[in-house]
Amino acid sequence: MVRSVLNTLLLAMVLSGGGSADAAAHKRTGKSKPPVRKEVEVIKDTDGVAEARLIEVYKLIGSAQNREALAKADALVTDFPHFQLAQLVHGDLLAARTRPLKTFGDVPESMARTAGTTLAELREESLRRVRALRERPEPGTIPSQFLALSQKSKHAIAVDASRSRLYLFENTANGLNLVADYYISVGKAGTAKSAEGDQRTPLGVYYITSNLDPKSLKDFYGSGALPISYPNVLDAKRGKTGSGIWLHGTPPNQFSRPPQATDGCVVLANPDLQHIIRTVEVRTTPVVIAAKLDWVVPQSTRAASKPFEDALLGWRNAKTSGNLQQLLTYYTPDFNSNGKSLTQWMPTLKTELDQTQGRTIQLKDVSYLRWIDTNDTMVVTFGEVADGTRVGWTKRQYWIRQENQWKIFFEGVI
Repeated sequence: MVRSVLNTLLLAMVLSGGGSADAAAHKRTGKSKPPVRKEVEVIKDTDGVAEARLIEVYKLIGSAQNREALAKADALVTDFPHFQLAQLVHGDLLAARTRPLKTFGDVPESMARTAGTTLAELREESLRRVRALRERPEPGTIPSQFLALSQKSKHAIAVDASRSRLYLFENTANGLNLVADYYISVGKAGTAKSAEGDQRTPLGVYYITSNLDPKSLKDFYGSGALPISYPNVLDAKRGKTGSGIWLHGTPPNQFSRPPQATDGCVVLANPDLQHIIRTVEVRTTPVVIAAKLDWVVPQSTRAASKPFEDALLGWRNAKTSGNLQQLLTYYTPDFNSNGKSLTQWMPTLKTELDQTQGRTIQLKDVSYLRWIDTNDTMVVTFGEVADGTRVGWTKRQYWIRQENQWKIFFEGVI
């Protein structure tokens, strides 16, 4: 009986191609699904090992190898005693030796009542993990936000809240390469953070700003924390408030948290967070957080990038020419630079023109990431150096597309 119950509720998603709510929604709306691969890929032991071992238990159950499944579940809960989901599966396997199971997490009714929402949350966590591992991104695809990434950014992170998943990329000479992905939890109230205390996780393009010493943190944050740059310039422009959005771990007595269980942070199991902390660099690692990631082949972004690249080149040429009035046509009327309006910031721009004295401006190590919601924006980072000089500025600009023209609404030195 254990095979039929768990296979129906979980392994149908692992080993077959149907059953998700998204699939039904796509049928209703007629929208195409992002490319996914149906089989579960082998996960490296160094990345997400506990999750990989749990999925192996599921697969053994699905193939009626219950004795082997129980042995692996025994070892899993021994190695990770606070992995509640593994404990639940282990309990089912033990119970199935003496009685038929009626459902996944088939605990006595009295215990179910005592558990409150915990049992439902564990069931949802299981479904999220299995679904994300079944619906793998096609090899070679990347999130659509990553249009261009400088080699100074050695890694990049993307979060898909709909799949409770964080994807870690290495930025190689041949482009972004997906090296690991992990189960994560987001805000209790979901995503689209707009106000302090709303218990939502922000959506947008951010950067890791620091790496907090675990010794300075409460146990609640687990093995460490990586703050990100919320609110970013676009958030501030829209009047969003709040702070203290981190990637962080879990308390010592909790391996993972339910899919929606944080006050707005992105939370990972401690072993997964430790791998990320050891891998990424502060200030140069972008973090894209999306309600749902759109995976595309890198070549498809080139056509979409061309109008923006033309605008960035036009801005550079205008600055090289030293023509202030022509240069100002690239800025929005509501431009802001760290609290200064366009009029207040204009002397800074004029000083920069005087310093370059018409020498050709070179843009080095250019990165641009696109964020589309109610507006189409571009987050751009580059080194600005005039010919004949050895030093320059590292700048970040925010561009917005207005009536098919790209304009700058923020510029600052970082």
